[in-house]
Amino acid sequence: MENKITTLFKIKYPIIQGGMVWCSGWRLVSAVSNAGGLGLLGAGSMYPDVLREHIQKTKQSTDKPFGVNVPLLYPDIDELMKIIVDENVKIVFTSAGNPKTWTKFLHDKNITVAHVISSSKFAKKCEDAGVDAVVAEGFEAGGHNGREETTTLALIPQVRRATSLPLIAAGGIATGNAMLAAITLGADGVQIGTRFALSAESSASEEFKKICCTLNEGDTMLCLKKISPTRMIKNNFYNRIEEAEARGANADELKEILGRARSKKGIFEGDMDEGELEIGQIASLVKEIIPVNKIINEIVSEFNETANNISAIRL
Repeated sequence: MENKITTLFKIKYPIIQGGMVWCSGWRLVSAVSNAGGLGLLGAGSMYPDVLREHIQKTKQSTDKPFGVNVPLLYPDIDELMKIIVDENVKIVFTSAGNPKTWTKFLHDKNITVAHVISSSKFAKKCEDAGVDAVVAEGFEAGGHNGREETTTLALIPQVRRATSLPLIAAGGIATGNAMLAAITLGADGVQIGTRFALSAESSASEEFKKICCTLNEGDTMLCLKKISPTRMIKNNFYNRIEEAEARGANADELKEILGRARSKKGIFEGDMDEGELEIGQIASLVKEIIPVNKIINEIVSEFNETANNISAIRL
């Protein structure tokens, strides 16, 4: 399949791996890129020297394109951007901030830029900022979400109407059928987080992967809306947040409960009771931990099979 996304990033399939904190290390990234997608290192959970190490290890493990996801609110972002340039990374996905801040700098270094959004309003701002593509992420996604709480099904056609930029759909996408649906709605490709977070190559802890594979519908919830809306698994930590929010706790109290390195404690270190266990709604569909190449092969096969089956459908 050749389209705007495969051409822009020079990849075989229009499948982007989400740059997820504590999950997106060099093993996952190189596996996705080697399988024909685009792997993204999750710089949001990496100190600058760790990012440099993961970039270098990714280069040793794949000769295919890969990129780095950079949350624009990262405290040492100047140093991260310098490393990205010094290490000759050619693709950057930015999120959680104003795309105008770094797009020109990156373009001046011949780096392709995509920005993550949650509304058609921000899609227009991305176009004004000159980014090369947008990722429209729906409410179903794991981790940090937009405040609009718009589902992917509703978001994609509205963003498509708002911009002509190459459009990547994200949030609740884990199968070939979901990928086909997103493209039917106007997307040019998909970004997949949860399915890859639960792959064999993900750097998440085995405890985290295993508990995610036992989830049912409704076992994740969006909370922390007074700080930054975050989807996570219900556990002891979530229950404390829910209780505080129910009695009207303010942002400062919620930050105190959250503390520091809470997502690392859960996702990376495997504390299933007191960790912040960020994962998407679609986790309830994932029941086994398998290698990335098998995941991508399954997605592509299902996409093609379904596309063939529905090609003759008429009303």
